[in-house]
Amino acid sequence: MRKSACFFLMGILSSGTICSAQTQQTNSASSDDPAAQAVLSLEHWRESRIPTFMSDFGELNRYRAANDQLKSAAPQANRVIFFGDSITDAWKLDRYFPDKGYINRGIGGQTTPQMLIRFRQDVIDLAPKVVVILAGTNDIAGNTGPMTVEETEANLTSLAELARAHSIRVVLASVTPIHNYFPERLNMFLQRSPEKIRQVNQWMQNYCAQNNLVYLDYFGAMVDDHGMMKQELADDGLHPNDSGYHVMAPLAEKAIAKALAQ
Repeated sequence: MRKSACFFLMGILSSGTICSAQTQQTNSASSDDPAAQAVLSLEHWRESRIPTFMSDFGELNRYRAANDQLKSAAPQANRVIFFGDSITDAWKLDRYFPDKGYINRGIGGQTTPQMLIRFRQDVIDLAPKVVVILAGTNDIAGNTGPMTVEETEANLTSLAELARAHSIRVVLASVTPIHNYFPERLNMFLQRSPEKIRQVNQWMQNYCAQNNLVYLDYFGAMVDDHGMMKQELADDGLHPNDSGYHVMAPLAEKAIAKALAQ
């Protein structure tokens, strides 16, 4: 067992050295290629996440203590959980939904495989009436490795089925659009195919209609005439700014009300 573990770690270290050398070579060869720069940017980010991926892939530790406090508190009649990635994580829910008590369970950078791991702890065990799921943009980017649209759809299906099995009403939110109006933010745009975003959203809308779930269409309200995120709604081309969240908030509120009325 010890020998196997040593060989495993040696393999990781040696492959990391090789990858580092290859990255240096590629870096010098592709400094003027935006697509190659986008790939390198993603690889560097993934390398920085290796300790987390190795020790707590689903990042269960992030909300463990907060969840324990919620479970020991008096139950909330119409508890709502916002579940997602950085777009949810950065959303100051108490500011945009005052006196609602909505719970934020977003974690920046996460993909749907990671969200599946923590869904029981961060959603099911908290017994909400409604869960608002916003996920998929990081799948398309490949944050935890290459993924097909079908794999993202399968994971979203699993999240919805798990929620419904525990009498939690589901709001599935569309993947938000992106833009490349600022050249210094081109990497995130090139990592996320607009076509794949549209494919996931079309599937999601159909899935919600077929399964009596609420579809929350952020995309339609945030996209411009060029098929990209309206420039004023996201400073970096991906993450909503205050103006972006002001567009999203009433849409989310309406979707939650619809889910509660089902």
